[in-house]
Amino acid sequence: MSPRRDRPSTDAPRNGARKPYTRPSSAHRTAREKLSKRLTAGDPRSDQHPRRRIPVGLSTSSVFPAGVEEAFRLAHEIGYDGMEVMVSYPKDSQDPELLREYSERYELPILSLHAPTLFFLQGLWGRDAWVKIERTIEIAKELGVPTIVAHPPFRWQGKYAHGFVEGVAALEEEHGIAIAVENMYPWRLGVRELLNYFPDHDPTDEDYAHVTVDLSHAATAGDDALEMIERLGDRLTHLHLTDGSGKTTKDEHLPPGEGNQPCAEVLRRLANRGWEGSVLLEVTTSSNAEARERTLRQSLAFARHHLGHHLDGDDDWDESWNDSGGGEGDVGSTTP
Repeated sequence: MSPRRDRPSTDAPRNGARKPYTRPSSAHRTAREKLSKRLTAGDPRSDQHPRRRIPVGLSTSSVFPAGVEEAFRLAHEIGYDGMEVMVSYPKDSQDPELLREYSERYELPILSLHAPTLFFLQGLWGRDAWVKIERTIEIAKELGVPTIVAHPPFRWQGKYAHGFVEGVAALEEEHGIAIAVENMYPWRLGVRELLNYFPDHDPTDEDYAHVTVDLSHAATAGDDALEMIERLGDRLTHLHLTDGSGKTTKDEHLPPGEGNQPCAEVLRRLANRGWEGSVLLEVTTSSNAEARERTLRQSLAFARHHLGHHLDGDDDWDESWNDSGGGEGDVGSTTP
């Protein structure tokens, strides 16, 4: 059975208008200032009435440059609920037998695979972009993974880009695997921004059945993550939990609470509505093993606290949150 949801096409309107190739950088600044003012003026953190215990997984990219197995080991030791595997150049990230072995050894399900659709992975498995998604789907089917994450296409990718929305729908229908298209961001070039993705960097206004929202990407783009998750409704499949300041051209992937994104509010709203997706931590960590582990522990404590896991009577995580320095007005604050 296909995971595509039946819904009116008006949920994600497309007017067919040609979108510009660039926009002023002021568009990014205006959006960031609007979000900051709204939060400061009193868009308060939601009260906690979670309707579902949302799982918190770890992306293997969060331990880079350490390897895939190290990510599984750390996730098991720290207490994550599952994994997202970034399919990349390391052979074990592409090998279903090794991934199955890691999953069984460390008792962690693979919640999703991230297809190698990143700019620096264009050489992996050849230049045909559909092959990257199709081969990732085959790995997912072999492992029983329900979802793959993919970036929207670049404008220069020709037929692949222009047929991407329809192609994703066809692959979902054929294989029964959800393809959750991830929000990205323009490339900033001085006073202009290059709108390098097609149809654009924000998949929420396209006819995708499944979408991943990345909070660091939203920060870099100047997009309002709260509006994005409300606009998506049940089409939101994964949340990449991370943070960003939005004050740099870089995609920062800060630990949650270290930027100005409403990480806590997003988590609370999702838990309160009984969202059926998964939260995947995708952050940049230190190459120092001790510092990396500390960041991963603090980030998990942040996620569990704002998802309301401590309300299940999990005293260990309530204590972990206090030990991490969290609490009202501290790392959990949503106010920039």
